Amino acid sequence: MAEQQAAKSALPFHRRHRKKLIALAVILLLPLVTHFVIVLWTRMSPPAFAVPNLGAVSQEGEQRRLGRSYVRSRGKVLEVRLVGSPEEIGHTHSRLLFDEMVASEGQLYATLDGLVPWKPFQWLIFDVARVIHAGADQSMSGDRLREIAAQAAAFQPDPFADRFPTFQRLVYLNSLYDIALGFEHSPMMGCTSFAATGAGTNNGHTLLARNFDFEAGSVYDEGKVVFLIREEGKIPFASVAWPGLVGVLSGMNADGLSVVVHGGRARATQAEGEPVVHTTRALLSEAHDVDEAVALLEQREAMVSHILMLSDAKGNAVVVERAPKERPFVRRLSGTKLALTNHFEGPLESDPKNQRVRESTSTLSRRARLDELLANDVPIDVARAVEILRDKKGVGGKELLFGDRTSLDAAIATHAVVMDSTDKVIWVSEGPHLLGRFLKFDLGRLLAPDYEPSQDEPLLALPPDPTYLDGTYQQWLEAGAKHHGVE
Repeated sequence: MAEQQAAKSALPFHRRHRKKLIALAVILLLPLVTHFVIVLWTRMSPPAFAVPNLGAVSQEGEQRRLGRSYVRSRGKVLEVRLVGSPEEIGHTHSRLLFDEMVASEGQLYATLDGLVPWKPFQWLIFDVARVIHAGADQSMSGDRLREIAAQAAAFQPDPFADRFPTFQRLVYLNSLYDIALGFEHSPMMGCTSFAATGAGTNNGHTLLARNFDFEAGSVYDEGKVVFLIREEGKIPFASVAWPGLVGVLSGMNADGLSVVVHGGRARATQAEGEPVVHTTRALLSEAHDVDEAVALLEQREAMVSHILMLSDAKGNAVVVERAPKERPFVRRLSGTKLALTNHFEGPLESDPKNQRVRESTSTLSRRARLDELLANDVPIDVARAVEILRDKKGVGGKELLFGDRTSLDAAIATHAVVMDSTDKVIWVSEGPHLLGRFLKFDLGRLLAPDYEPSQDEPLLALPPDPTYLDGTYQQWLEAGAKHHGVE
């Protein structure tokens, strides 16, 4: 026995611990092998498309132009016209906004690096995303897939290719709103909107106003874009978003149909279904009024639960509550004003997820304050709509600390808009948040087929928020920009 032990001790280390080393190798290699299997299994192939031959980007003063499209600064907001087929729109999008797209996407990874600094954990997160959203491209329309494919092909050199292949990554980014809504503590649960029409406004027009609260980084506030989309065979529309997004979060079409998206939680998220920002884009591209938009929603499947508010030039305004495998519930205008925050009020009201939203977020506080502000008989105009969106008080006019999440304006919005469906005009916040000016974009002119921008066009705007001018905001920043109230 002693001789056997001595003989074993004389063997090299790798022979004495052969089984242990094999087990260790398996443990170390299995995650790597699994990673490569997942990458191969979930790989997406872009559809075939013809690459547009549009030549080089030209500079004309402060405008960049490519083909029939252009980008220019209007105050602190970028105005971007994209014209043509889905392929041409996608191509010009990347060519004209390459640097801005890099900054926008880079902010996401900077946030991720701060939250999850260890790379193997990031790979795990990406692999889980690959598996959960393996068929995301199969839920998108052919037009949007070709647009994203052209966008990906023109996004070169791609500084983020080491994270995902370009086309696959852009597919995921266009589903980002749906992916984020799937998380229990989604950053999409702070939006506030209202509509006013008829006797509810000072001139009988229909207004839709909204705060888009999205805490994903300052670049989404400071680098916001007003897209002017003229897709062949579709209704032209405007969308307020960020560089790279091909869908609609807040927008209006040339006929005055307006739509905004709110986060909401009910039912189970599913991998199938169309990304909500593509659904809203289809509404603006194909529907002339609220009734046509609601009919289109009946034909489309939701990937995650959410809430839409729509208005049109005929004076109609509705809220549409949607969830996977559920028929849309339409809450129509009763009277002259309609309010919306982030909870369901129809058949999904009792859903446990919706109840958690009601109990653990600011949705009820904001709704109660919004109802108060809308309850008086004073007709609303654009300036008053902006005042309501900027309201920083609690229920009953209670004074709150700057940045309180239970207020309508908690200094977390990346954009706010007031849309006049009657006049086809949209007013867009310049930033930071809702504190800067609101700039006027006359869609009747900007979406016209013969419109050409000029260097000397006047910029019409509503003034900044008083707290931006009196130093309150700066003091809040210097004190650490802390938010209060419900988290």
